[in-house]
Amino acid sequence: MKLERLLSIIILLINHRMLQAKDLAERFEVSVRTIYRDIDAINAAGIPIVTYQGVHGGIGLAEGYRLDRNLLTNDELAAIVTALRSISTSYEKEQYQQLMEKMNSVVRSSDAEAFQNKTSRVLIDYAPWDKSKSLQVKLESIEKAIDQCLVMAFTYSDAGGKITKRTVEPHTLILKGRQWYIQAYCLERKQFRLFKLRRMKNVLVDLETTFPRRPLPEQNHITGKQSAIAAGNEVVLRFQEEARHLAEDWFDAEELIPAADGSWQVKKAYPEDEWLYSFILGFGPYVEVLEPVHLREIIADRAEQISKLYKKDT
Repeated sequence: MKLERLLSIIILLINHRMLQAKDLAERFEVSVRTIYRDIDAINAAGIPIVTYQGVHGGIGLAEGYRLDRNLLTNDELAAIVTALRSISTSYEKEQYQQLMEKMNSVVRSSDAEAFQNKTSRVLIDYAPWDKSKSLQVKLESIEKAIDQCLVMAFTYSDAGGKITKRTVEPHTLILKGRQWYIQAYCLERKQFRLFKLRRMKNVLVDLETTFPRRPLPEQNHITGKQSAIAAGNEVVLRFQEEARHLAEDWFDAEELIPAADGSWQVKKAYPEDEWLYSFILGFGPYVEVLEPVHLREIIADRAEQISKLYKKDT
């Protein structure tokens, strides 16, 4: 993207006295004319770049000029690097690795060891255990559509199993709950919708049809930042005594309420959907729904159906 290229050119000029326009063009796989347009944009941003003519000429920063590295503290730089490393676990991009290297180059050599310690304290790994190559290809295709404002179409299977054809204007990729979604304006529904990438098939980017970006809805509406009570009904679960370790994989220790018989109870508000049913059934015989009653009946009915499925051939 252009912004990344501009940043890269600035960093290169900081670290090199002079560079040739043709070398920059080859490095970023653009034309020399594009490089000169980038130089004009950097100059307009207040960073003085000079072009020197002649055999030993080239492009360089004005004599005596340097970026103020105190614009960001080492702690702030470390926070950025940590965030980039975490994002890279699920969204692999060569530019992120290059940017991390650039951040490291800004740090004084005397602070390098302390900086490395700061950036290795925390790593938030978003990647699923089963890395999907097809998902990565889908991400790259959608990102291209977003960058170039291209309309895209796909077949979508919703949570209820209904299959529809959708044509959308893609705006934002969102990683939430270890799942990738795309925030897009649906041309069929005439409103913004959130689509799970794993439910999308036959993704086709229309290279001929572009769209103007629309004002995005409030972030709370898209990412689900709302109170737990508003999100659904309170569910009471009872874990068997020997299954506390399973409960602790999903709930904080403070949320586990001990019962007289040695079991553990958890109260949590959830929106009721297929995910909730699968979530509860995933604990097998180690968890029991106490409330609400209708949810208890649904889980019991599904457990009975599962039992019949495995007994039908015996």
